[in-house]
Amino acid sequence: MTKSERTGMISRRNLILRAGAGMVAASFAPVLLQVQPANAEEISDITPEGALQKLIEGNQRYIEQKRTFPDQARSRIVEVAKGQHPFATILACSDSRVAPEIIFDQGLGDLFDIRVAGNFLDDVVLGNIEYATLELGVPLLVILGHERCGAVKAALDGKAVPGHISTLVAAIKPAVDSTKGQKGDAWDNAVRANVKMNVNKLQSSSPLLAAAVKAGKLKVVGGRYDLDSGKVDIIA
Repeated sequence: MTKSERTGMISRRNLILRAGAGMVAASFAPVLLQVQPANAEEISDITPEGALQKLIEGNQRYIEQKRTFPDQARSRIVEVAKGQHPFATILACSDSRVAPEIIFDQGLGDLFDIRVAGNFLDDVVLGNIEYATLELGVPLLVILGHERCGAVKAALDGKAVPGHISTLVAAIKPAVDSTKGQKGDAWDNAVRANVKMNVNKLQSSSPLLAAAVKAGKLKVVGGRYDLDSGKVDIIA
């Protein structure tokens, strides 16, 4: 076989492989474009307001040390192994003292947790929220900041930080800058501003989530967790 014949065979083989890959991609395209929940009939009919009330009641139990530790039995493990249907998405700080299932007294499969230092939005976080809202039908999003947040303090101090920590600082800095000149505690002002900034930013950053909010399928609120009392206050 000549070199030109071998080259021709390889070219035809590559063409066939590329065509096959294109057909596979095309077959998945309709699935990727769907925005309806995969198992809509199984998703709870809890309203956004009902979901928020459930969190507030759970937080009150936590504060009073009257936790019920719901959805943590063996039967719940078996139930959620078949699929998840959380009633709230919590975008919380990575801080070890702010664990959503604990401070809201919830259990397995109840909350869709997204945790990043400084509880800010970026493309990856937005993708997580969109998945929870569109695929899982979660009706509530809480962007949860907390008292004495270290990531916010780093942005407030304005000092050079090593490695990828600078990414966190850069994301939070606009909120810090917006509080300059405000009366009160500068650190807590910045924590609150960071929560409110991201609540406001959400809809402009994601047309999909903006449409869900407009349709009444998603409620977005901002909260602040008090490290000393354990209380979550809704601030946005």
